Amino acid sequence: MEVGIEDCLHIEFEYNKSKYHLKDVIVGKIYFILVRIKIKHMEIQIIKRETTGTGPNTYNENETIAKYEIMDGAPVRGESIPIRLFLSGYELSPTLREINKKFSVRYFLNLVLIDEEDRRYFKQQEITLFRKAEKRGTTHSHAMNSAITRHADRETNPSASKAS
Repeated sequence: MEVGIEDCLHIEFEYNKSKYHLKDVIVGKIYFILVRIKIKHMEIQIIKRETTGTGPNTYNENETIAKYEIMDGAPVRGESIPIRLFLSGYELSPTLREINKKFSVRYFLNLVLIDEEDRRYFKQQEITLFRKAEKRGTTHSHAMNSAITRHADRETNPSASKAS
């Protein structure tokens, strides 16, 4: 993702992927390529956007899920800032796109820069969230659990072990 104002500011925000499971970590880096304006601070946000309805009856609701100040003070050309944003601490749901063409839940990474005159510059990039499948036990672990259960039954009821 690139943020820029021609001949004044050019920033690159690299992150490791665009699809994350709900307990994943967003890892990235922000590079300052050209800085000719006085930036006061920078923040990163996760925004959830729910959309319902169709056509002229469409209703959008935005919610800021997370907001972190990642820089305070003016950056210099060539500077880079590492980003690590853990998703597991938030109550997130998977991305849903146009369910019955009437309902969507989408997430965005929002990079916001505020200059010394309190002007805000931002860039949004959509990310996709998904629910990771639960790991199921293997046949081996099922057999192991059965053996442990039989052993526990024998210790609590010694007459059951004599019968078998």
